[in-house]
Amino acid sequence: MRRYARRTVLALPAAALSILVSAAPAHADLKLCNRMSYVVEVAIGIDHQSATATRGWFRIDPAGCRVVAQGTLTADRILLHARALGLYGSSPAPQGGADTLCIAEQNFVIAAARQCRAGQTPAPFTQVHPTPGDDGHLIAYLAEDSEYDDEQARLAGIQRLLVVAGYDASPIDGTDGPKTQAALNAFLKSRGLGADAVQQPNFFARLIEAVQSPSATGLTWCNDTPHKIMAAVATDDGKSVTSRGWYRIDPGKCLHPDVTGQPRQIFSFAEAVDHDNRAVKYKDKALNWGGSTQLCTREAKFEINEQGDCGTRGLSAAGFAAVDMSAGGKTLRFAMP
Repeated sequence: MRRYARRTVLALPAAALSILVSAAPAHADLKLCNRMSYVVEVAIGIDHQSATATRGWFRIDPAGCRVVAQGTLTADRILLHARALGLYGSSPAPQGGADTLCIAEQNFVIAAARQCRAGQTPAPFTQVHPTPGDDGHLIAYLAEDSEYDDEQARLAGIQRLLVVAGYDASPIDGTDGPKTQAALNAFLKSRGLGADAVQQPNFFARLIEAVQSPSATGLTWCNDTPHKIMAAVATDDGKSVTSRGWYRIDPGKCLHPDVTGQPRQIFSFAEAVDHDNRAVKYKDKALNWGGSTQLCTREAKFEINEQGDCGTRGLSAAGFAAVDMSAGGKTLRFAMP
């Protein structure tokens, strides 16, 4: 049975998570700041006197900060676990961490987080040592290997969501230029927004809304089922076929996989999963939407450039369906049989 328990987890290797050491006890609010090009959801773990609790999710936009614990924080250790929004598809691979604690799919507070119960799954947490900031908060930073500053992280985050929404703002590098401005202006025009909207606090929410709405151009997936759906896309540029996933599509939402360039052919595979991230079955068969073209996938997030011999390479094979894009845009609606 296919499992998707870790497909939405964001990579935070030790070198990428800024660990700022402080010898002082935690007597201030704890604030997390995001210097990544992804909108992330973060869970915190508090380890104190042999008791461990977890809480999540705290959503943080690129270049944004959020207070995740207020007042005097009594803790022997503070731990973090982060995941990118599922709409990013093949975002970084699962993070590592020395501690395995329990999380839940939706917002949660788990008092005894080392023994997972029904509806909870184990996840790796990384210990952090926040440092006092100038504003009086204790601060820890989430960062990428690109080492963006706040301005670069925000622009790279906008570029990334524009690409997912179908606008050509690549490369995603946090550097402004004519191509990024053209994509941004096209997006603003399509949504009836003025230039000042880019600086508004809800601009990332507007970008995400565009990504999760039907589109007249490119490929759009829409989830008309009561289940969460994990989807993968593949593109054939005439030289090789690249498969990429997984994208999470929540019930009642749509999503545009980030297909760049003009591939000769596009393929799609999608599967419904339950609250424990196991494949949903309907009449003893997995509830999925695909076709006859066998392409490689894996349980974690992936981008695979070589197809064939999936099993011998430690990969799985799934049947993808070819998508007719001759009309310039195609919406695939996933519904119950």
